[in-house]
Amino acid sequence: APGTMSGSGPEAPQPSDAAEVRLQEAEQDWAAAKAFYDNLVSKRPRPPKPQHAITVAVSSRALFDLVEERRIYEEQGVEKYVEYQQDNENVTLKPGPAFYFVKALEHVNARLLELYPDDEERFDIVLMTNNHAQVGVRLINSINHYGLTIERFCMTGGKSPIGYLTAYLTNLYLSADSEKVQEAIEAGIASATMFTANKDVAYSDTQLRVAFDGDAVLFSDESEQIVKEQGLDRFFEHEQLNENKPLAQGPLKGFLEDLGKLQKKFYAKNERLNCPIRTFLVTARSAASSGARVLKTLRSWGLEIDEALFLAGAPKGPILVKIRPHIFFDDQMFHIEGAQKLGTIAAHVPYGVAQKYHKSA
Repeated sequence: APGTMSGSGPEAPQPSDAAEVRLQEAEQDWAAAKAFYDNLVSKRPRPPKPQHAITVAVSSRALFDLVEERRIYEEQGVEKYVEYQQDNENVTLKPGPAFYFVKALEHVNARLLELYPDDEERFDIVLMTNNHAQVGVRLINSINHYGLTIERFCMTGGKSPIGYLTAYLTNLYLSADSEKVQEAIEAGIASATMFTANKDVAYSDTQLRVAFDGDAVLFSDESEQIVKEQGLDRFFEHEQLNENKPLAQGPLKGFLEDLGKLQKKFYAKNERLNCPIRTFLVTARSAASSGARVLKTLRSWGLEIDEALFLAGAPKGPILVKIRPHIFFDDQMFHIEGAQKLGTIAAHVPYGVAQKYHKSA
């Protein structure tokens, strides 16, 4: 017929139809790949889906002791660093500051799998490092040497890992690089800079023990701002006046919430007395003058803390020695340094007004 263009008849697929066909084919490919994977039999527990997991991303310098390797990188450059790592890929790396924390997370997972073999609400450890892929063999060899269950690696080849942290739905990020931790905190991801203890201590291998500071860690820095700007007496007055007003949440509130969810799984199986998770609040607050608001805030959130220690300004180090946590979170470096000296592995949370007064190294 006049005016009819060649190839425009009903048999020729339109561009939108072709795109729809490609999309259907892609979905079929994904379904086939998933079916194949699901039918594989393995004794190793599969990593949980990110939307169900409590994802803890750990950098290679937090998981392992890479002090010597870091020195080579800084003094001789990236090529010599990669060459050194490849030459030593069969030399097992020593544990770093996050190592025993990760081991304790995996013990909790093992207990959860015994009680809830089909449940995916457990820890998923992701190695999140800006190392180059060429270094991966040494990291894999070391992880296998210690029997760690770390299936997911993200090696960014010198690029910032922050975008990947978001994609992995990360609940907690631990790194030895304070700049990356600061970047993650600003992106709304619970994060902390790891510091190695100056003394070797024995850690529990049957119970994950996590200690938190209060203000600017579990809670906002609202109260610390008053202390810094108006003094201690005004702070006490403010806390008593606002005793029944919950504090705003801080960057680690979500992780305490995650721990609480897992604890309740053990309680539901009558395992409260044998629970492999124990939490501690270790705060410089005074119980009589400013403790009630903290406890009422936790109650308003529906959260429990196993032990609360109000130190009224006393050093935290000696108390932490008794607790022996696998990790202690605090926003102030002088508390971190005091904990380190006495053998506690501490993690600095660069959040709130205290950072204006003392920048992390």
